[in-house]
Amino acid sequence: MQRTITAGARLRAAGGGANRWVVLVVLCVSLLLVALDATVLHVAVPSLTEDLRPSSTALLWIVDAYPLICASLLILFGTLGDRVGRRRVLLLGYALFGVASAVAALATVPEVLIGARALLGVGGAMIMPATLSILRAVFPDRRERATAIGIWTAVAAVGAATGPVLGGFLVEHYWWGSVFLINIPLMAMILPLGRWLLPESKGGGDGPWDVLGALMAAAGVLGVVLGVKRIGAGENILAPQTAIPLLLGAALLIVFVRRQRRRAQPLIDMRLFSRPAFTTSVGCIVLAMLALVGLELIAVQYLQLVLGLTPLETGLRLLPLTFAAMAAGATGSYTLRRIGPRRMVGWGFVLTAAAVLLLVFMGQHDRPLLLTVGFVLLGFGLQTTLFAAYESMLSEAPPESAGGAAAIGETSYQLGAGMGIALLGSVMNAAYAPGLSSVPGVPAAAGEAAANSLGEAYQVADQLGGAAGGALYHAARHAFVGGLHLTLFVSAGLLLLGALMALRLPRVMECPVDPADLVAPSEPVRLPASREPLTRGSATREPSTRDPAGRDQAACESVEPAGYGRPAR
Repeated sequence: MQRTITAGARLRAAGGGANRWVVLVVLCVSLLLVALDATVLHVAVPSLTEDLRPSSTALLWIVDAYPLICASLLILFGTLGDRVGRRRVLLLGYALFGVASAVAALATVPEVLIGARALLGVGGAMIMPATLSILRAVFPDRRERATAIGIWTAVAAVGAATGPVLGGFLVEHYWWGSVFLINIPLMAMILPLGRWLLPESKGGGDGPWDVLGALMAAAGVLGVVLGVKRIGAGENILAPQTAIPLLLGAALLIVFVRRQRRRAQPLIDMRLFSRPAFTTSVGCIVLAMLALVGLELIAVQYLQLVLGLTPLETGLRLLPLTFAAMAAGATGSYTLRRIGPRRMVGWGFVLTAAAVLLLVFMGQHDRPLLLTVGFVLLGFGLQTTLFAAYESMLSEAPPESAGGAAAIGETSYQLGAGMGIALLGSVMNAAYAPGLSSVPGVPAAAGEAAANSLGEAYQVADQLGGAAGGALYHAARHAFVGGLHLTLFVSAGLLLLGALMALRLPRVMECPVDPADLVAPSEPVRLPASREPLTRGSATREPSTRDPAGRDQAACESVEPAGYGRPAR
């Protein structure tokens, strides 16, 4: 059998020619805004606390409402985009994100700010899976898609790590609400730009959208995360306010999975989880975020409250993490082709664990070189892990299920982040509070108030004054640093567990064999009937293999297609 490959066919196969790189820029700007908002508030917490005076529970909700609501709605909006159009859902997310930012900036009471953060979570849930599923649609070739995902993850790292720097600058020169105002002009710019440039894409499902299943998944994820959050706040797991949402959420998720398996046109194709690479990638994303995000919040408090840095100085101290993550994202595609998903994810976890253990040497005095080295290793290791896990997960999903797969990945990311804050926050509180239970000269009521947080301990110490205030101040600092060390050890253990999980990933990055990669645009080619190597000039393609679905595969490191790395003309 003969087949002629034309230049036009190759352009269509590549997902739209050079325009796909312009689309990638727009998608990255979208992601930058969402990632920025996830961390820009962290350095504003002390200023916000002083202004709004929220309770400890309200403060946790101000920080957590965005990731928790976003996590619970990702499956809903990811699968909705597959049915009604991913571009349409993305543009609606832009608009909602801008409105919610205005409400948050003008909030005068904690309840309004919590509601605005929840609306931001809804907007983020519309934006995040849409960016990844559109990327999957416009980059069907795995090699180019790996490069695109590397850029995508690097931008996410830039947004997450730039947030504290930008937030610190704004809080220092204006007020805490300004960290939300920056979203409004950016959304006003990206909304018409996205409407003009982004292509519309849908999944392959023609049946009705399972509204009940989508709501069931949203309620289930929210219930589970809420229960875990309450446990992290120190509440008894058997208490009704903890056990009821946890059990109800778990039950809803079980019913959701069974419902999807029975439906002819499910929201999520549960057969994806029968693929070890997909399931393992999702688990690695959860563990990576669970170990990191709680640490990040605690580290910001350490830099400001223990070392006495300003919000801007705190953000600048985190810049090495940003640059290291950018480097990992930029080189991720090359590294993945050379060493494969298994070693890339596994060694990324090991490097991140080593960085976390290095940070155990932090104490009550500033050690800038130690912090810089630790943050560089942390940023590079974590971004390496997340890049390879995301790429493996997305490549395992068929194009028509891109929205659902992206939603699963982003749900894992947000779920891990929310659980990390709860779990590591619980570890931190368990180690911190006992150190303030019996400080000499400090009344029991004052000690209980100081045990809520280090910032509150400083306020109580100022009110007491004298020897008692000084004793409480030093005891709180010592207890906080001790709790930080224990939290770091727990995080390192979770990361090493992730390295063991990575052993289930494929050894090499595999890509579908495409004869168009081996011939000139108009040159006819005879497809091989045997498994003998194909040659073109001096390049040799290794014998093909077959994945469980029966598709021809070849290792990506064997040969690169003609013109790889250059946009098609």
